[in-house]
Amino acid sequence: MTSQRVLIAGAGLGGLRTAEALRANGFEGEVLIFGDEEHAPYNRPPLSKEALYGEISHEKLAFRVRSTATDLQWRLSDPITGADLDAHTITLASGETIAYDALVAATGVSARRLPIPGPPATAAAGRHVIRTLDDALALRASLRPGAQVVVLGAGFIGCEVAATARQLGCEVHCVAIDSHPMIRPLGIELAAELQRRHEEQGVIFHLGVGLTAFEGDDHVTGVVLSDGTILTADVVVEALGSRCNVEWLDGQGLDLTDGVLTDNALRVLRETSGENPVAVDSVAAVGDVARFPNPRFGAGAWRIEHWNIPTDTGRRAAAVITAYLNGSGHEELTSTQWDVLPAFWSDQYEIRMQSYGMPSLADADGIRLLEGDLQGECVIGYHRGADLVGVVGLGMLKVVNTYRDRVGTSSWVREKASS
Repeated sequence: MTSQRVLIAGAGLGGLRTAEALRANGFEGEVLIFGDEEHAPYNRPPLSKEALYGEISHEKLAFRVRSTATDLQWRLSDPITGADLDAHTITLASGETIAYDALVAATGVSARRLPIPGPPATAAAGRHVIRTLDDALALRASLRPGAQVVVLGAGFIGCEVAATARQLGCEVHCVAIDSHPMIRPLGIELAAELQRRHEEQGVIFHLGVGLTAFEGDDHVTGVVLSDGTILTADVVVEALGSRCNVEWLDGQGLDLTDGVLTDNALRVLRETSGENPVAVDSVAAVGDVARFPNPRFGAGAWRIEHWNIPTDTGRRAAAVITAYLNGSGHEELTSTQWDVLPAFWSDQYEIRMQSYGMPSLADADGIRLLEGDLQGECVIGYHRGADLVGVVGLGMLKVVNTYRDRVGTSSWVREKASS
């Protein structure tokens, strides 16, 4: 395999773990990793949490590359901008075209911006997002005691930034179209409790409203809400979710409606000449952009932006690609079902929230207190019918960890227990 070449689009955690797993699986050819940032892969979850409290640097957040993968070729600040799956080539922002034997899409997601009149959508103008190290550096410099901060969006990142800003002495307003913060993944009971905890810390919520305008010329001075409220702002943080970085794969017959649709082996599914989509052995998707079947939760395909997904999908894709390029064991590997347990955590004030599974799949009436006290430390179960599809703990980390192997469809749990 020494004459073969694998190209990885994306120099984040997914790209790094895929490359390391290629070496661990015995691939000895070239591995080139392309990224749009100047930074080598680094840890992103702390950007909206503890990294904002103190000095932020790439040195503190950078991942250590495993000793077996020190020969990887990094092409930073030169992202892939196009691909031709028939010709097995990619095109870079610099204009260079490179051929591949296998290609991995690990381009992740970017922060959404509001297309609303006002000052430029830049940190210099006071309009911040938080997806990259440079984003966090710019935001940290603006979070001074007494600053008027408006957070747009009340998902996990928005609430983490709101908590951090309050602890740094800022005045914080949080605006969202939802009725409660984090309600979509967590349900109304837990969302209402978390809202109460934020309000105890001084965060002011404006819920069920949108934004109609930013005030200010060269720098934001306020925001206008859909109910007519005007909020003064020195800093605005747009925490409005993400968009998948998949434009470079346009026109290749792939389903890009929500990331990149793949099979269970993480091979992209491609439709050609009006035929049903077929798996492309030479192209995989991993991390935040991969939308893949997960038999742990039954029929369907999901795209999951959780911490462990880039590592788990990178290992799976690397094993499949190596078998394909090596010509040994590929059919057996791709026909063997693989599953993954999504996991995430969120630090907000003194409480760590830990989750396993996919709470968003739960029935509306399937959310139940399993352990503890909702207003203290507790474990919440999320059920779809008789299946425990997710579990969330506020504190009680040892207790919530005992539920890990119970998460999934009942048939899956029984099958794993007997194997």
